[in-house]
Amino acid sequence: MQFQHIHQPDHGEFFLNNEQGQRIAEISYIWRDEHTIVANHTWVDDSLRGQGVARQLLDTLVDFAREKKLKIVPTCSYVEVMFRREKSFIDVAA
Repeated sequence: MQFQHIHQPDHGEFFLNNEQGQRIAEISYIWRDEHTIVANHTWVDDSLRGQGVARQLLDTLVDFAREKKLKIVPTCSYVEVMFRREKSFIDVAA
């Protein structure tokens, strides 16, 4: 699955559109400072639920943070739960 990325000076998101160009999955973040992003929202359309899409979005965000040497503050409930469960995210946890 290939996610698109919108990167703005104060926020960004990774997302997936269907063939009609409609958004069907997304994870968004806000820049807190030059070294920290806040993962504030994750959403997956009902048609994709149970297929691991939210996890793939989170993995993409974590890869982005590692590449840019950023820390992530999880305020989205899904990201909060996954940061508690998944010890491999400890290097990017703020």
